[in-house]
Amino acid sequence: MAETVLFDYWRSSASYRMRIALQLAGIEYTSVPVDLPTRQHRTHEHLARNPQGFVPVLDIDGERFTQSLAMLEYLDETRGMNLLPKDPVGRAHARALAYAIAVDLHPVCNLQVASYAKEMAGGDQAAMEQWMKRFIRPGLEAFEALLGGFTQAPYCCGDAPGLADICLMPQMYNAARWGVETADLPRLTAVAAACAQHPAFGAAHPDKWQPAG
Repeated sequence: MAETVLFDYWRSSASYRMRIALQLAGIEYTSVPVDLPTRQHRTHEHLARNPQGFVPVLDIDGERFTQSLAMLEYLDETRGMNLLPKDPVGRAHARALAYAIAVDLHPVCNLQVASYAKEMAGGDQAAMEQWMKRFIRPGLEAFEALLGGFTQAPYCCGDAPGLADICLMPQMYNAARWGVETADLPRLTAVAAACAQHPAFGAAHPDKWQPAG
């Protein structure tokens, strides 16, 4: 069987999602770091993997995949991970919950966008921090409200980690990194606490993948 390889960056939210999913699926893989601050994602080598220059890229089952949500769907469909409810209505609602972060919040808070905001402010680091807080907090407030439509037992949509949990935890990491307050969001913080206790989430945490030095 072809080797599974994940080309990723330790702090990338989308890469973090994929590390969680691969751990949940019990798939052994090799991690190949692509350093975003030194622009390794813009090298000819990486652009040959993904013309968008994004991470992660996943090589699995003799195929190469880009876009973390597409990868998650592939793993769900081929490994029976049950990341979404079985019924169409439940699946649509659970997808909407996950997409509130992965499609709406994450794209405006990734490194490329936030770095441009800093550049436009003349290199002021405070501008980057303000940008992150401006979008992360309202996004998580909306996620908290959306969680009201589900039973947390103890995860976002039930008793097992699903797509929404996989999307949530990287954003919680970003919130803590940028000093965004979340303690007053009870549903969200309870889910995050449950996920933090799950071995798959712990093994995928950026602290475990931060390069030495």
